[in-house]
Amino acid sequence: MAVLLERFGTASGVLAASITELRSVRSISGAAATTISERSAADGEKALEQVQAMGAVCLLLSDAAFPEAFRQIPDPPTLLFALGDLEVLKHPAVAIVGSRDHTAYGAEVCRAVAGAAAESGLAVVSGMARGLDAIAHSTALAVGGTTIGVLGNGLGVIYPAANRTLYQAVAERGLLLTEFPPGERPGVGAFPRRNRLISALARVTVVIEAAAGSGTMITVSTALAQGRDVMAVPGNITSPTSVGTNRLIRDGAEPLLEVEDLLAHFPELGGSAARRVEADGSAAGPAPSGARGRLGGSIEVREPVPPPGLKPIESALFGALAAGPASLDDLVSRTGVSVPEVLSAVSALELRGIVGEVNGLLAVVPVPT
Repeated sequence: MAVLLERFGTASGVLAASITELRSVRSISGAAATTISERSAADGEKALEQVQAMGAVCLLLSDAAFPEAFRQIPDPPTLLFALGDLEVLKHPAVAIVGSRDHTAYGAEVCRAVAGAAAESGLAVVSGMARGLDAIAHSTALAVGGTTIGVLGNGLGVIYPAANRTLYQAVAERGLLLTEFPPGERPGVGAFPRRNRLISALARVTVVIEAAAGSGTMITVSTALAQGRDVMAVPGNITSPTSVGTNRLIRDGAEPLLEVEDLLAHFPELGGSAARRVEADGSAAGPAPSGARGRLGGSIEVREPVPPPGLKPIESALFGALAAGPASLDDLVSRTGVSVPEVLSAVSALELRGIVGEVNGLLAVVPVPT
């Protein structure tokens, strides 16, 4: 959009341009030129009406609330759609990203890092995807902190659908941010564009787990191009989901061995913010060499005890998962509860950090002792 404004001066000038004129602009494809030529000012007015109906806001590059970090990156967004508390943008921030198909070790480390970061006053930034993104967001909220979810689609679109409860929680207690108009579904190229905004908002990008060729590496690339720091959690050399993080460390990324390693990048928080959260790997088998015992006081596994305040259906699900990890179908079978009710209850338990996903199965989150 920036190159179009540079060429035609105003949004009205862009809309008035012919397809031939649009295609003559560098980086504008024929398909993009056709799409732009089919748009009108009325489309913009409709989008603004949708934004207002959601209780969201539209931020222009000239607005004071527009994130300063975005003004300084290549290909900055020219407008943003935001739902939630804009004050969150004033917090120092850390991006926590990683695999959708993570291990128990990755989930445990993600909770430790996101929880310590949020408790220390950092906004936790991630991409609202399933897996480690969702764990990072939900953990930040569970400890009373805040989080920013950067979307690869427009507001009003819940993607993935399983994150509906998380989407609502982030909108109410954090901030959802996107450059895509309301109602727009994720498309080709949407997530790489989202990823550049995730890294831009954060002083440090932490990679928890990432397989070789993982999309997470796009966020790493944008972070490095933007001059941001990148940290990686070392993993077991036999684990496919740690191939990417181990290679990052080999190639010069700073290893995250304890929470203080991360908090050292935020001296404004003060020494009192440092909080050790050891992860001895007992929930997932032996921790990788070099990472064991370095992320906190000791996290040990004990027999799952139902936390107070659970609803009857949540207690039933907790009891079913106490026997071991289970799929959604398993839970429906074990409890005799309908799929929609199970989904709703599981989402509530995930947001409280009681239940998480491990290797595609739901499981009780180990309680630190």
